[in-house]
Amino acid sequence: MTAWHEILEKQNSTNPPRLSEEEAIILYDQADFNLLRQVALDRRRMVNPPDEVTYLIDRNINYGNACTINCQFCSFYSPPGSKGVYLQSNEQISARIRELEDIEGSRILMQGGVDPELQIEWYEELLRFLKNNHPTIDLDCFSPIEIEGISEVCGLSTFKVLERLQSAGLHGLPGGGAEMLVDEVRLGLSPKKGSAENWLKVMGEAHSLGLTTTATNVFGFGETNEHRVKHMAKIRQLQDKSNEQGFHGFTAFIAWTVQLENNSFGKKNSNQSVGPAEYLRHLAISRLFLDNIDHIQASWLTMGMDVAQMALFGGADDIGSTMMEENVVSAAGSTKVICTEEELQTAITRAGFKARRRNSEYEILDTPSLVIDPQKYPSPPPINY
Repeated sequence: MTAWHEILEKQNSTNPPRLSEEEAIILYDQADFNLLRQVALDRRRMVNPPDEVTYLIDRNINYGNACTINCQFCSFYSPPGSKGVYLQSNEQISARIRELEDIEGSRILMQGGVDPELQIEWYEELLRFLKNNHPTIDLDCFSPIEIEGISEVCGLSTFKVLERLQSAGLHGLPGGGAEMLVDEVRLGLSPKKGSAENWLKVMGEAHSLGLTTTATNVFGFGETNEHRVKHMAKIRQLQDKSNEQGFHGFTAFIAWTVQLENNSFGKKNSNQSVGPAEYLRHLAISRLFLDNIDHIQASWLTMGMDVAQMALFGGADDIGSTMMEENVVSAAGSTKVICTEEELQTAITRAGFKARRRNSEYEILDTPSLVIDPQKYPSPPPINY
């Protein structure tokens, strides 16, 4: 029996041992694709209701695009003071949230750039305004990189910044800005973004305050399989630490591939795209490796709905959110960036699962019944790996 066979056999037991970094790399390099996905599916069935897949109704809102970080793979930002800079008003953001409320949404995911012109009072005022006007909407806002930026501008620690924003109405922290938590990759792409340890430190502080958080991963930068596993190892280590201290930690792990179309990184690396098979392998390994994170999300936004459906048979238990609006990934070239609740329910049901609407903490909400119109939603074509 080969090494990868032995590893998967142990992982497929009722009480599997923790997967080591070395074993995960072997699975990456050698494991049979279909057998790996089957073991990941079996593990997902042990952790989550086997016949259900969750989704979220939310909206991505980008309050502004001024940013000093200058990531090579970002097509969204504008340098402060440049012609393309914008900053939305409280009323403009509130109007977008009212549209979300009209379709029974429960969360906004709001991020911007690192803007040196904005003091912490601006963020506090915005959160208070939104919380007062939209009390039923979870405000998951400002990535760890933005929190660091606010800290530098106002001269407060990142923990104090989080405390003040939480008091103003902050519910959770998006997982943005993680990309690759391996500095030899990370700092080559975004030298101004700061080390992996900075991102992990802010997330650990968010956990200690009870803020809802997710762990994310963008891959396809030319990194090795070892780099990808090391990224997940740092996520797992922080989750262990938070759980040991009595904090919930990350609710979910979400990985997606870098979009290459409209940015400087893509222009230099146009032949470096990650295909469906590589994405699905990565997702399956994340299910086995991240044994302390219950939810693994499929990325229809970057991979397409057909691949997201395949991910449900390889470790994922959640298909993401409606979004309503998306500006960052779409700026990099993705064309399908908005999805209705009906489309998500149809994709889940067509894959053979029961669709369950959730909130940002993965609590199940009332889900409307769905009748699929075969003319509106024909069966998808077969996937070519």
